[in-house]
Amino acid sequence: MPLALLALAIGAFGIGTTEFVIMGLLPQVGADLGVSVPVAGLLVTGYALGVTIGAPIMTVLGTRISRKNMLMLLMGLFILGNLISAVAPVFAVMLIGRVVASLAHGAFFGIGSVVAAELVAPEKKAGAISMMFTGLTVANVVGVPLGTFVGQRAGWRVTFLIVAALGVLGLAGVAKLVPDVAKPAGVRLRHEVAAFKDVQVILAMAMTVLGFGGVFAAITYIAPMMTGVSGFAASSVTWLMVVFGLGMVAGNLIGGRFADRRLMPLLYTALGGLALVLLLFTFLASGKVASVVTIFLIGALGFATVPPLQKRVLDHAHGAPTLASAANIGAFNLGNALSAWLGGLVISAGLGYAAPNAVGAVLAAAALVLAVLSHRLERRRHRTTAAAGSVAAPDRGAAPAAAGAVHS
Repeated sequence: MPLALLALAIGAFGIGTTEFVIMGLLPQVGADLGVSVPVAGLLVTGYALGVTIGAPIMTVLGTRISRKNMLMLLMGLFILGNLISAVAPVFAVMLIGRVVASLAHGAFFGIGSVVAAELVAPEKKAGAISMMFTGLTVANVVGVPLGTFVGQRAGWRVTFLIVAALGVLGLAGVAKLVPDVAKPAGVRLRHEVAAFKDVQVILAMAMTVLGFGGVFAAITYIAPMMTGVSGFAASSVTWLMVVFGLGMVAGNLIGGRFADRRLMPLLYTALGGLALVLLLFTFLASGKVASVVTIFLIGALGFATVPPLQKRVLDHAHGAPTLASAANIGAFNLGNALSAWLGGLVISAGLGYAAPNAVGAVLAAAALVLAVLSHRLERRRHRTTAAAGSVAAPDRGAAPAAAGAVHS
């Protein structure tokens, strides 16, 4: 794998840390800024919506500059947002900082996915995308637990200052290691937008929204769930996030390995397993051992869908993949926003901190239904194309014979 993938992984590490670390710090942030846990959950929703909106906007703004320069600009925006969060005097400013940082997220992963895929042979594209996303998964093993630990000991503001420093490291990595390849000639915004006419691109994004939404329904409120339902001490949230991160690493590696060969069976297995595990978690969250195992499985099954779904969008948006790729990253975060909001609703309704798991199970099951529909439509299209080709071939051969008969 090219060394440039390391630079992309470094940037992904910083972005992954700021995205997920807030979940382990919601009680501390809420208490310090004078808001309830469900209201503090809006920091997750706001970030996710920022990614959803920012992904296509930032990608469009970057259509006239090289991908390397755009990646560097995005990392600068990421640094600024985290600095605003670190010094926020009130909740509203904290939310603004989260949104500013989020604007870099979708476009970085979207453009980065395209760059990663172009650096390797066609049969290794999913593996290259997986390598970049390894930075995001490792962030959940190293960055998020350390950020949670620091936030609980030294204050959550220190955590966001450290995250900003990670952004500086990511910026330096992109500047040093990513090749300065110009945007392909002839690519226009209308070509990028045309990719959304393919129903398979839309279905893949819908699967992304629902599938990863299932993950975030549970993980957004993991801190109050584990302390209030499972009976863990607040200090245990740090290593529980490590467990989730290890699951994400495993799932990402599995997804990258099999997406190039068995993409749809992998999606069926991951989404079906995720729906089942989340449903069981609704009833097993009170058990400590069951909770630990389930948290790992949620990370593994959820992130096993990332490389195949991203690759599916790139495959069906061939020729104009940048905007579609970034929009799919936005779709991941639209799912995050939707599930965080729905999870807050069921908690506010008095159903308890384990209730968001049931919400996640429904979302993942809906994604599985769309995966089956997508595959059937694709197979029908292939059969239609094959049938049209078999009919056309005899016609082309019959024409000379008929002409010969006339001349005779």
